Parts: sequence; C-alpha cells; structure tokens
Amino acid sequence: MKTVAVLTLGDAKRIASAAESEAIAHGWAVSIAICDSGGHPLWLQRMDGAPLMSATVAPEKARTCVLSGKPSKSLEDMINNGRFAALSMPVVPLEGGVPIVVDGAIVGAVGVSGVKASEDAQVASAGVAAVGA
Repeated sequence: MKTVAVLTLGDAKRIASAAESEAIAHGWAVSIAICDSGGHPLWLQRMDGAPLMSATVAPEKARTCVLSGKPSKSLEDMINNGRFAALSMPVVPLEGGVPIVVDGAIVGAVGVSGVKASEDAQVASAGVAAVGA
C-alpha cells in the first residue's frame, strides 16, 4: 500500500486565495474550482463579473485533470492535432485545468474558467504553486 497526501479544506482555501490574487492582479473575473483525487469538488467560487457558464466549466476542467492525470491543455492539444475521437471522452478538453501532484501522485486539481484559456491556466497554476506542488 502507498501513503499519499490528501488535500484539506485549509489547502483548498490557500489554493483558492492564491488563484484569486493572480486573477485580481490581472483584472480577470473567473471561476475557480478545486477537486480532490477522486474528482470530487472541494471548492468553487465565481468572482463578481465572471461568466455564468464558467462556474460549470471550471470544476469540469479540474475533474478532467484528475481523470486523465494530465493538464487539461494536453487533451485540448490532442484534439487540435486531429485526434477527434478524444471528443467522446467524458472530460472537458479545454486549457485551464492543472493537476496538483505531490510525491508523484495526483492529489487533486484546480480548474479555472472565465478568460482566455492560457490566462485560466495561469490562474490555476498560481493556485497550485501556493501548496508547493
């Protein structure tokens, strides 16, 4: 058996705060979602002015990372490079989801939606960095 790290509510709050700070610093209104290693929601916030749909898309980007074991951008790239069959996978292949990896294990993920895809990913990465992952 392996021993793996588990995200706590305190971790989720630190991640969300760092992600929100990154978004505010750039004037971006986004939704920020954090899930655990099973893809279950731990945190969701929609900043004032964020698109309504972003509150649905952000958690799915996070869940996509956990299910695939990769940043959600890797699935978007796969489709953009012609692997259209990947559209039938039960995931959201849009950039903006970043896995949280601790000691080689995915312990959760952050999904962000509301601005350009690369900006979503930038906000998510700032959140992940807050817990040193």
